[in-house]
Amino acid sequence: MRIVSLLPSATEILFALGLDQQIVGVSHECDFPQAARTKTVVIHSRIPKDASPSEIDRLVREFGARGESVYSVDVEALRSLSPDLIVTQDLCHVCAASPQDLAGVLSSFESKPEVLSLNPLDLGDVWRDILLVGEQTFRPHAAEKLIESIGEKLGALEQKIQAANDDQQAGDRPAVAFLEWLQPIYVGGHWVPEMIALAGGRDVFGEPSRPSFRVTLDDVAAARPDVLIAAPCGYTAAQAREEYRSIDFPVGWQDIPAVRNGRVYALDASSYFSRPGPRLVSGLEILVKLLHPAIEVSREAEAASIPIAVAKHATSV
Repeated sequence: MRIVSLLPSATEILFALGLDQQIVGVSHECDFPQAARTKTVVIHSRIPKDASPSEIDRLVREFGARGESVYSVDVEALRSLSPDLIVTQDLCHVCAASPQDLAGVLSSFESKPEVLSLNPLDLGDVWRDILLVGEQTFRPHAAEKLIESIGEKLGALEQKIQAANDDQQAGDRPAVAFLEWLQPIYVGGHWVPEMIALAGGRDVFGEPSRPSFRVTLDDVAAARPDVLIAAPCGYTAAQAREEYRSIDFPVGWQDIPAVRNGRVYALDASSYFSRPGPRLVSGLEILVKLLHPAIEVSREAEAASIPIAVAKHATSV
């Protein structure tokens, strides 16, 4: 079977199922594991690499208003790969190519590949999609084994979190604001609020299965989170930290409990939060460590967050 993955999370799933030799094409954003970078790239972004965060937001909205895709398909590269299966998604047209992006291209193919479109809204959907990919690629047992491993990790985390929460009421849990874009501000949606709840926190904005949405800096300040997380999609933790520090914050920002108490963190969204794949378990571990510092987690999760010790404050937005 020859597989093209247009979705970074799907690429991670395919590799986790042992299908590295069957993957022949990927998107420009498929960068994990390292071997994914050796595959032929068949999708490119139409947004300039040097665009600022606010420019990216503007361009995405303009493309959407015109009914255009953010992505372009390299038709000849895709045709030359002769895929039997293409894995894409219909959840976020900003994050990856959609079935609509492929429709016109595939209509000219003599031999049309199967198209598997994933659309996870919560963690249960993510785990279901792993099984679905396993079925479509004739690796059902590998998918079941992966889900079993994920379940064991989640169970172990749940026991640790329960022990830490035994003396807490729901209202006493740390209030968390998860910012998945910073200029302008968007808060995490879909599975992120669920992850925060599982980690023993209370998301002050998001709701499970609901898409991310825009808020203001004043909204964040008014919510008074105990923990503030900067994890813009597509950014490393170091890039997220620098982006946060570049913002002119409103008066009173330093009075937010998270800022005042030094509980503002930059995280790698692409690795652990924005991609609906196996590494969301590591993302959950990271959240557990941020909310319950005494809990022991994996070495990877231990080192994944960067505290933002010094925030830039201004007298106005």
